[in-house]
Amino acid sequence: MNMKQYAFGVDLGGTTAKIGLFTTTGDLLEKWEVPTDTSNAGEHIMENLAAAVKAKMTEKGFTNDDVEGVGVGVPGPVLNSSIVPIICANLGGWGKHNVSEEMGAMLDGMKVLVGNDANVAALGEIWMGAAKGCRNAVMVTLGTGVGGGVIVNGKVIDGVHGAGGEIGHITVNRHETATCGCGKHGCLEQYSSATGVVRCMKKLLDENPDTPCTLRGTDFAAKDVFDAARKGDALAAQEVTEMADILGMALASIAATTDPEMFMIGGGVARAGDVLFAPLNESYRKYAFRSCRETPIKQATLGNDAGMYGAVRLIVGE
Repeated sequence: MNMKQYAFGVDLGGTTAKIGLFTTTGDLLEKWEVPTDTSNAGEHIMENLAAAVKAKMTEKGFTNDDVEGVGVGVPGPVLNSSIVPIICANLGGWGKHNVSEEMGAMLDGMKVLVGNDANVAALGEIWMGAAKGCRNAVMVTLGTGVGGGVIVNGKVIDGVHGAGGEIGHITVNRHETATCGCGKHGCLEQYSSATGVVRCMKKLLDENPDTPCTLRGTDFAAKDVFDAARKGDALAAQEVTEMADILGMALASIAATTDPEMFMIGGGVARAGDVLFAPLNESYRKYAFRSCRETPIKQATLGNDAGMYGAVRLIVGE
């Protein structure tokens, strides 16, 4: 059966859903955003997405005969590319839905497939981004949290509970007393996310009250910590080194499990550039198994569009 010409990719976030109209060969034709209505446990989320897709089809004069399907990336675990089995914390209690069935019905039987947002971002990067041409790659997204996507032989490792690639919840410090958002202690996310960098920097400032630091007494974000380190602030540089060391150790553990062709780092924190990537590469090499020591660690290239690309990749397959 011939592939239809178009497909939609949706990256569903807590505040907005990013929607892209693509050709099935991977060209992004246009993109727009619709607000995510999390009221009443997100009961309007799927109908709003379906309405946005239908409106664009009407505008373009498309019927279901022109559109292969809609792929959706969601911030939570997914089973069988169709079911969101648990409630997604940042979607106002939305979850426990067979999205393929329910949203597919709203779109007159169109194919709807779903993936975890970090997994589909990885799929996007391996299809049209930094890892184009690779069969095996690992994506780590450093944003508010730490997301991950593991691709082996071109396929996402999603696992039996939909928790494959939950890199952010690898335990990296068993002595941590602070609790992670997931309820555990000492998760990678508590150190290497944007939120984690700020938390650890504040702790470092408290522990070193007499050390001068340009961030002291300011309301700083993760970006400010990297900027200060780049400008030679010793305490900020210490935090960046520690964060890179923990992340490098986690990547080395993943390399010993999946031995990818490359690691891609995405999300807002990745924009720090060399001030992050130089110590990260050094730390990774220190911890990595000998055979994996030269695995490149690159910045992801699709930025905020990666999730939409990967969602379309779910629809068009290999």
